[in-house]
Order: sequence, then C-alpha cells, then structure tokens
Amino acid sequence: MGDMSNSDFYAKNQRNEGNHAAGFGCSVMDLRSLMELRGTEAVVKLQEDYGGVEGLCKRLKTSPTEGLAGTETDLDKRKETFGQNLIPPKKPKTFLQLVWEALQDVTLIILEIAALISLGLSFYHPPGDSTGESCGAAAGGVEDEGESEAGWIEGAAILLSVVCVVLVTAFNDWSKEKQFRGLQSRIEQEQKFQVVRGSQVIQLPVADIVAGDIAQIKYGDLLPADGVLIQGNDLKIDESSLTGESDHVKKNVEKDPMLLSGTHVMEGSGRMVVTAVGVNSQTGIIFTLLGAGVEEEEKKEKKGKISKMQDGNMESNQIKVKKQDGAAAMEMQPLKSAEGGEADEKEKKKVSVSKKEKSVLQGKLTKLAVQIGKAGLLMSAVTVIILVLYFAIDNFVMQRNPWKPECTPIYVQYFVKFFIIGVTVLVVAVPEGLPLAVTISLAYSVKKMMKDNNLVRHLDACETMGNATAICSDKTGTLTTNRMTAVQCYVGDVHYKEIPDPGALSPKSLELLVNSISLNSAYTTKILPPDKEGGLPKQVGNKTECGLLGLVLELKRDYQPIRNQIPEEKLYKVYTFNSVRKSMSTVIKMPDGSFRMYSKGASEIVLKKCSHVLNEVGEARVFRPRDKDEMVKKVIEPMACDGLRTICVGYRDFPSNPEPNWEDENNILTDLTAICVVGIEDPVRPEVPDAIQKCQRAGITVRMVTGDNINTARAIAIKCGIIHPGEDFLCIDGKEFNRRIRNEKGEVEQERIDKVWPKLRVLARSSPTDKHTLVKGIIDSTMTDQRQVVAVTGDGTNDGPALKKADVGFAMGIAGTDVAKEASDIILTDDNFSSIVKAVMWGRNVYDSISKFLQFQLTVNVVAVIVAFTGACITQDSPLKAVQMLWVNLIMDTFASLALATEPPTESLLKRKPYGRNKPLISSTMTKNILGHGVYQLVIIFTLLFVGEQIFDIDSGRNAPLHSPPSEHYTIIFNTFVMMQLFNEINARKIHGERNVFDGIFRNPIFCSIVFGTFAMQIVIVQFGGKPFSCQPLDLEKWMWCVFLGLGELVWGQVIASIPNSRLRFLRRAGQLSQKDELPEEDVNEDNEEIDHAERELRRGQILWFRGLNRIQTQIRVVNAFRSSLYEGLEKPDSRTSIHNFMTHPEFRIEDSTPNIPLIDDTDDDSARRRKYSSQPSSPNKNNNAIDSGINLTIDTSKSAASSSPASPLHSLETSL
Repeated sequence: MGDMSNSDFYAKNQRNEGNHAAGFGCSVMDLRSLMELRGTEAVVKLQEDYGGVEGLCKRLKTSPTEGLAGTETDLDKRKETFGQNLIPPKKPKTFLQLVWEALQDVTLIILEIAALISLGLSFYHPPGDSTGESCGAAAGGVEDEGESEAGWIEGAAILLSVVCVVLVTAFNDWSKEKQFRGLQSRIEQEQKFQVVRGSQVIQLPVADIVAGDIAQIKYGDLLPADGVLIQGNDLKIDESSLTGESDHVKKNVEKDPMLLSGTHVMEGSGRMVVTAVGVNSQTGIIFTLLGAGVEEEEKKEKKGKISKMQDGNMESNQIKVKKQDGAAAMEMQPLKSAEGGEADEKEKKKVSVSKKEKSVLQGKLTKLAVQIGKAGLLMSAVTVIILVLYFAIDNFVMQRNPWKPECTPIYVQYFVKFFIIGVTVLVVAVPEGLPLAVTISLAYSVKKMMKDNNLVRHLDACETMGNATAICSDKTGTLTTNRMTAVQCYVGDVHYKEIPDPGALSPKSLELLVNSISLNSAYTTKILPPDKEGGLPKQVGNKTECGLLGLVLELKRDYQPIRNQIPEEKLYKVYTFNSVRKSMSTVIKMPDGSFRMYSKGASEIVLKKCSHVLNEVGEARVFRPRDKDEMVKKVIEPMACDGLRTICVGYRDFPSNPEPNWEDENNILTDLTAICVVGIEDPVRPEVPDAIQKCQRAGITVRMVTGDNINTARAIAIKCGIIHPGEDFLCIDGKEFNRRIRNEKGEVEQERIDKVWPKLRVLARSSPTDKHTLVKGIIDSTMTDQRQVVAVTGDGTNDGPALKKADVGFAMGIAGTDVAKEASDIILTDDNFSSIVKAVMWGRNVYDSISKFLQFQLTVNVVAVIVAFTGACITQDSPLKAVQMLWVNLIMDTFASLALATEPPTESLLKRKPYGRNKPLISSTMTKNILGHGVYQLVIIFTLLFVGEQIFDIDSGRNAPLHSPPSEHYTIIFNTFVMMQLFNEINARKIHGERNVFDGIFRNPIFCSIVFGTFAMQIVIVQFGGKPFSCQPLDLEKWMWCVFLGLGELVWGQVIASIPNSRLRFLRRAGQLSQKDELPEEDVNEDNEEIDHAERELRRGQILWFRGLNRIQTQIRVVNAFRSSLYEGLEKPDSRTSIHNFMTHPEFRIEDSTPNIPLIDDTDDDSARRRKYSSQPSSPNKNNNAIDSGINLTIDTSKSAASSSPASPLHSLETSL
C-alpha cells in the first residue's frame, strides 16, 4: 500500500518536468543529478552548468542574502514544482489487520477449535429412540427434547467470548499505534529550522522548507534538506548516516559545498541554498527505494532500518569516543561498510537486536508469563486426562457397558466437553493480561507525562526511569535558568563588582571591548525586545554570547551597527567554538589591509595564551606568568566562587604581509592581548534545590557534569544542594578525573573508575569523552550488588554518545540540538530538572501498577485453576463453566489491567529506594497477599461446592448429566467467586502492606467506574444470562450472601496485613519466581553472531587468533558457570569463595570474603552471589592481550556475564542439584 502512495507522489513530481519546471531555470531532475555529485566534481559541475552558487540561486529565483520573498503564490508554486519537504509516512495497520494478529493467539485458536467441534456435535442426533437406555449412564439427561436442543449454546458462547477478547486486544493495539503516531508527528512538528525569508531570519517547521530557501546552519543541526553551501565558517559535517564514514567531512565553498539531508553539523556554521526537499533529497531517495516494490514484510524491517540510519550516525560518534578511550573498539563499524548487500542483510539482523536491551520490566514479565503458562498447561493436561480416564473407567469397566457404534457421537460429545474444560483451565491460567497491563500502564503514563513536560520517545524509558540510581546532569540550562547576565568585570586593572559606567573605562578599551564582543559571536545570537511590557529582554541564540551582548548594551552601546558595517560574508576567517578549543576567534581585515583577530573563551584557557593585557588607559602592557597567577587568585577564583562563569576577551593584530598561515592554529591563537574578564551569572532555577532533595531522598545520586570552571561548578552545586559543605565528596575537573582513571598507557581501567565514581559529585571542565567515560564506568561497575541505572541529561551534539550509552537519556527540548534529541529517550520540553523528578515518579508508578495487577491476577489464577482442577477430578465437571471462566478472565485481565494500571502516582513513591535490576517482581509481601487471599477464596468455594446445597437448602449441582439445566448451586459458586475478585481488586491497590486500601481511590475515576461496571454486568449475567452462562437467577437473600462473602475479602486483607513478613521465612523462595537476568537466552546467541560478522571484515590472520580467543573466552565462561553452579549446590557457604579466588582479581577478593547478611525482603542473597561470580570470570579477559592488539571483543562484560548466569541451560542443572 505504501509503495503506491509513494509512486503517485513521484509521478506528480515528474509531470511538471515538461514546462522546464514552471519558469525556474532548472528542473527537479537537474537538481537531483547535481546533488548526487561530491567534492570537486560537484564544484566543477556547478561552475560549468550553473555559473557557481550565485548562478544556481538566480535559476532558483532566490537571493543569497535576502532569501525568498515568502509570498504564498511563490511558495505554492515551488511546492508544486520541487515537491514538499516531507516523506509520505507508511500506512498504519488497519483495524482488520490488527484483529487478524490478535487471532493468532494459541490459546484462542485451541478454544475456537474446541467450540467448533462442540457446535458440530450438538447438532448431530443419534438415530433411533432407544438411544437413551442403550448408551447407559452417558445419556443421563438427554430425554428432555427442549434441553438437548440447547446444546449448541455453549459452543456459541465460547466463540462469542473469543470474539470479545480479540476485539478488545485489537482495539488496544490500534489506540496504541494511534498514540504513537501522534507522538511521532508531535516530535516532527517540534523540529524547526532557521531560514532567511525577506531578509529576516525566521524559525520554520521543517515541513515548510521549499527549494530555493536560504537556510542558516549551525553546530548541532540535523539538516532537513539537501543544499549547496553559500558561505561557511569552519564547517564540519558528520555524514555517517548516509555514507557510514565516521570521520567528519570538512565543507567549504571551494572544495566541497554539497550538504545532504539527514546529516549532522558537528562544528561551525554557515548558510546554504536548499536544492532538494522531501522525496527528492538524498534521504528521501533512500526512503523511496525502500518503499517501492518490496513486499509488505520487508517494508516493515527496512522501516526500522531507516530510523536506524539516524541512530547509526550516533553510533559512529560513539565509536570515535571509544577510540579515544584507548583501545580502538571493534564496534559495529564494519557493518556500515560500502558493500551494500552484505551490510543490508546485517541491518536486517540488527533490527531485531538493536533496541536497547529489553527493558528490565518486560524481561521479568516475559519470564513470569512463560512460567505461569507452563504450569497452566500442565494443569489443564492433567485435568483432561483425569476426566477422560474417570469417565472411561466408570462407564466401560465398572458398569461394563460395551462401546456401541451409535453411541459414539455421545461419547465424543463428552470428550469434547472435557477438552473444553481443560482449555478453559489453561485460558484462566495464562495471564494474557500482563502484556496488556504493561502497555496500558506505559501508554497512560506517557500521555500524562506530556503534561509534566516529558516527551517520551521510547516507551520503556519511562519504566527504566523508575529504577534510576544516578542522574548525571548538565549544569547550564538544566539546573540553571540559562539566562546569562554579565554581573562583574575586570577591565584596565580594576575589578568591578557591578557593571561600571561607560565613562569609567578608557575610550580605547571600551572600543576594543565592544567591537570584540559584537563581531566575535555568531550573528544569529541577538537580544530582542521583551514579548510583553516590563518583561526581560528575549535572548536568542547562544546564551553565553547573549550575556556578553547584554554587557555591550549595559555599557550604553549597540552591537547591531558594528555588525552591519562588517556583515557575516566579510568576516575573513572564523574559528568556531568547539569542545576542544573552548574558545572562539574571528579574523577581520582592517581598512589598511592588516588583520585583527578577536578571541573569547573560558578564562583560564584564553589567559594562558595572553602575553599582554590592557592597562587603565587602554595601552597594552606585558603580562607575565606571575601576573597571570595573581589574576587567577584575585579575579577569576573570587568570581568563580560566586558561581559566575568567567569569560576572557582578547585580541591580536597580524601584519598584512606575509599573510599568516591561518590553518596553523597553534601559532595563530597565542600571543593575545587580554581586554577584559567578564563574570557571567546564570542563576539556579528556583525549583531545582527542592527537586534535588527529592531525588536524594528517593535514593538517587545527582552528579553534575559541566564544562565550567571547577569553582563555578562547586558554587552552583552547593546552591543546588548537590553537595553540602563539610561532607566527604569529590569535586574534580576533567584533567584530574582522567589522571585518576587511566593507567600508564592511557587506557581507562574499570577498577580505577570504581575508586572515583561513588564519591564523585561534580565533574568540571569535562569533555564529551569524559562524560561518556563516566556514564559507561558507572553502568559497567560491579562494585554494588545491583547494577547502577544511570540517567543523563544533555543538550549539545557532543552529549550524543553519553545520552546513547545511558539507560535513559534526557535531551533538552528548547536548548537541545537535533543530534541530542535524536540520541535521547525522553525530551524535556521545558528544559527543567524538576521534570526529571516527575519522570522518576511516573517510572516507579508504572512498576507499582504492574505489581498491583500481578498481585490481583495471580490470586485469581491460582484459585480458578485449583477450583477447576479439583472440581473436575472430584465431580467430573468444573464448577466454573467455560463461558464463566472466560468472563472471569475478561474481568481479571482486561478490566483489571485498565483499573490498576491507571493509578495516578503519589509523592510517597519518592520516599523509597529504587528497586534495582534483580529484585523479584513479586515481593514477599505480595506473595503473602496472593497466598493468603487464595486460601480464603478456596476455603469458601470448596465449602460452597461440597456443603452448599445443605446450607442454602437447594438441589445439589454436582454430577449433573450432559445437557442438564444450570443449577442454582453452581450459580452461587460462580457469583461468590466474582464478588470475591471484585473486592480483592480493591485490596490489590496497595502492595507494600498498607492498611488503608481505600486511600486515594476517588482520585482514579477509571478504577471506580470499572469496579461498578463489572458489578452491574455481573448482575445482568446472573439474572438474565441463563443457559449460555449456565446461570440460574438468584433471589435477593442469596445475592446478599454472595456479596457478604465477597466483602469478607476486605476484612481478611486486614488480617493478612497484620502477619509480619519475618514470620513467613518460606515465602522468600516463592518471591524468587521471576528472577530476571540481564539478557533473555536468545540474545546470547545473537551476540556470537555479531562477532562472526565483525570477523569477516577483519584480516584473515587476525581472525584465527580472534576466534581462538573467543573460544577460550567461551570455554572459561562455561567452566566457570559449571563451577559456580556445582559449588552453589554442593559446597558449604563459608568455603564457597575459595574456588574462584585464583580466577579473580585481588580487588574482588576483599569484597567476596565479607559475609553477606541476608535480609528478609532483600533479594535472595544466593542469587546476588551467583550473579557476582558469574560476572567475574569475564574480567580476566581484560588482561588478555586482546586489548593490546587494539581489538576490543564485541561481547562486553555485561553480556558475557549474562550468558553464564541463571538464564543459561546450566542453570537448570543447578536447580536440579
């Protein structure tokens, strides 16, 4: 379907070619062929065919400086001719497709078959009248004609309930899909781009850009369309998303002016004329290739691939970072090689793996669901076998009835009935509501999180956030308001604590200062008048530069006239700011032909390069190292300790001939003359200290990672409450950090990181690599028994790798660059730290909602299965009929998941510590509740089943013949069962053993309406359900009894809550049910596969040795797993450590020999130990010479640990021991 719409789109574009593109000097195809060229060919072609960029602009009827006029007719004509800047999306799945997918569920298929057989048999009447007697007991109740005709009802009812389940599932999927599309479109609308129209710079949504627009590009942009560079400063582009080359490509007008959509600007700035948009741009062409002529199925896979192209690009960044980490990483790089075919295959493979490893919760749930399913299957099989055997023995052995051919259908009908009972047991046992509950809960949270300024891009990020144990936050813009104002300055040997009067400064210094600030900043940075009267002026562009421009305005000067005098094209050379330089310089040509370079940047860096400084009259005097030290002590440190960011402004003059070699940066950026040092204040957001305190109370460590001076950073950290004076914490800068974590060879060592990170609170002057190293170090650390879950906030392009590495990456919605947003999981639409706390709250709420649902679901499962099973074995007929079971299943699964998954979060969620990765889903409190309520319900139901007829003085429903009418007896059992579930649903609202289960119940209208709705439905079913539901209407007294027994649940809940957990030692094993390992089994194999792909790319010689090493690694791992599993079972706990000691580093030994004190509600310490061991064997490989040869094995530690931990087949061996 998708390819049709694409080709239509195409044909429409092609039609316009005829009239030479409606009066434009070039057609779509001309431009497309131009954009396919690179480098010098492109320059030649531009010169020959178009007369350079200016000629191209003329043909596109646009002005390189003023842009398009922006009139409606012109824009429409351009859209008509060159297409729109959007790629038609893939058609969503139709509702019917979703229904079809829901029907694929195995249990439903079994039920449908059973129901159809039952229907078919009910219409078959054995010939002859004598059947009744001749078939013996089997035909007990068939005499009554009217009754036997109602035999089809059961089959039909089952089919009907299957239809219900399918529709509900399909509807859920459909609304989920719709929500997701809404989210996507919202993310797409958020992306705006700076375009010049009518000589005004405006922000346009990307979809509105047309061919011929003049777009301004800057650091961090994701290019929205193809174009040709008109003018650029120091422009470097990361084209890996298209070419797979991870090196940044320098772009300039002379050598390579071609800019392609979907690539990222990594450095510099410039202007380009847009030449191709939408399906005609390079990315668009690829999309179209993927969309056309491929079967639906492949389309799906490739769709994943395209979104990966954007990720791929982040990945290559990461690879670069890793290279700097000492060992050149053999990451997925070769896969993006030019051999298209092969790479393509692998992309497909990767689609399945690429998602950040399965979210913790989903992993735990899948495992749990499988376990429950297996148990259910077993129970249902046993039920069927017992029923069949009992029937056969009773009929053919005890009563010695012969098997008569004419009775066969009746016997078969019995067997079908048994089969249906078995299947219903299975249906009730399998918690299909689990995935549903997760989806509903996540979707609901995501929707609500939008209101809390969290735009969630990946659903599972929301739940991971609940387990976060560390947040590494940027300072600027997240913890602070990002409104920079200059508050102190040091000019002409005087330190002004407030901005001085212009008259106090020497005219010469003032002139230099104003010129330097006005010219040496991005021209896109401006200060505009406030939106509303009396508001603060609006800051546009780079906020630090805004602070400096603000200083110019405070000195009663204006920057605009100076900029107009020397427009951007006339700037001779620009060294843009990047994280290596930490300064920005602009060179201009003076009227006399000489050059002057203005520089600004972080004070300690720029001052190092100064050899002179302006004195009080504005003359340059020599600036000795001694003076520098004094300056740092007297000026910079005091400013920094007030939490100010210090910026030094300087300049240098160059002679006109010989012209300096501008490429030789080291010799250009020295010997400067300092003009002034400015202290810029960025006030802490008022709500941040409170939010950070909440985080700390919730057991989350907040660390600040910033590019600022260490003193500034420390001052801000104290204001925020990240550190409290007098506590033992580390505040270090990037240099010191690297010194502490790298060994002599300059490689990062995990043990060294482990010594630093637990106390580290502030990392100042950090580079992007440092941030990534820190995040990776914390995540890979094995010091704590729980793996740390790290959230990272970032806004710059350089934060990409860290955002991607983190468990949850937050990008800034306002200040963030497109690259950062692309790499993130959640976008903070208001750039505010306190929104992160909201995300934590929602994440924990998701986890709790699932637990509530589980507690409710498992109680029902246990009871229903046992009742059906024992009932069937003792009375040959399940007390709960198939249709009734399906109804119970509907309440439990679908409705309960809705009711319990939509509980709003409360502040109390932030008062507990994070759960961590390996805490079992079912805590001991929950196990206690499940078993407790299960016992209560079973006692009641069996009492009713076996002595109910005497209590209520009614006919017994036991041992009823095949098509007998429904009995009151069984109706009471069914009704009581449902009532107990309803009241238990209220109990399930609390999982930490709270007393007041009604607390905040009215804050959740969905819950109330579902409980009352179910109650009403139940009345209808019992009173009017009749034959299909096997119900007999009950009178008021019996109803009261049913409700009364249900209410007993609430009382019983209080009794259970009074039993202390410590009494129930045995429950700890039960809670262990869902011990979850980092990776599900099937992923482990995929890793080995990944290695093989990488190997193919390596040289033959390396391969053999690589393989050998890999084998050894696997063998070591297997041996260790065996050891640990055997010893786990056989050895006494105290000597348990000995076997591993010779394998591990001495560092670990100390930790292992400390006794592990088990706490009752703690994860069973066995498993914690086991995890510790299974993860150790992977560390010796670190000393293997793999690293020296510069190959990092693709399996990283966490994975190898997983492959030998309980997920592996070895685990089963251990359990059997």
